[in-house]
Amino acid sequence: MSGQWNGWIGREDTRHDRVDPALVQRWCATLDRALPDDGAAPQGLHWCLALPDAPTALLGEDGHPRRDADPAGLLPPIALPRRMWAAGEVRFHAPLPIEAMVSRRSRVTAISEKTGSSGPLAFVDIAHDWHASGQPLISETQTVVYRASAASDAPPSPPQPGPGAFDATAWERVRCVVPGAALLLRYSALTFNAHRIHYDWRYATGVEGYRGLVVHGPLIASLLLDLARRHGGEQASSAFSFRAVSAAIADEPLHLALRPVGQALELQAAAADGRVVMTAQAKC
Repeated sequence: MSGQWNGWIGREDTRHDRVDPALVQRWCATLDRALPDDGAAPQGLHWCLALPDAPTALLGEDGHPRRDADPAGLLPPIALPRRMWAAGEVRFHAPLPIEAMVSRRSRVTAISEKTGSSGPLAFVDIAHDWHASGQPLISETQTVVYRASAASDAPPSPPQPGPGAFDATAWERVRCVVPGAALLLRYSALTFNAHRIHYDWRYATGVEGYRGLVVHGPLIASLLLDLARRHGGEQASSAFSFRAVSAAIADEPLHLALRPVGQALELQAAAADGRVVMTAQAKC
């Protein structure tokens, strides 16, 4: 696969959207938080804007838009069927005004490959830039990873909870949530995400090899960003980065934790037995 997809590096896509007050209200309802009173959208809401809108007929088996349906598409048709949002680095330049018309310019910046314990992996980095009235609002580098199908004899992922326990004493602030099917459904609707691992138990367990419905990576990132807000107030973060470590399963406790480190906040999401699900850092 080396060099096969170099023609996709530099491809661009521009989309436009409006920061609808109703969207802000639905976002806040989904995350069980109050509406902001500063005229700006909560941080993280940009993941609900300028979304891909492929017709249902052009979705693949996994629920994502088929990458082979449009040879001029932004993402390369890498022949690895499993996809996940592996990491992200976000810079917040200015608050996202409610009711503003925004533009998102996306560009493929890198494609790389490696071999992991589960087989071949392909990583695609996409740079997103949001603007309103010519003003930069948000910059983000998103890393998407493609993986091979799960082996038929592979144990379900992640493993069953072990005997350990999450250690809350190592953190200044901890919040425990139990992401249920309703939360996953609402977040899928907010982000127009039809990936079946988030709502189709038979597909998630029987095809992709997970132990249950999978909590969205950006949903966990959104919950960690909201924890930073609860700690420092609205628009608390000037930058936010996260890396998915392992999958979180619906209806199981998820511990969200935060501690200050210098001028930054170290954040983590962990399962009940202490297994790390996501690491993150927010700069104040």
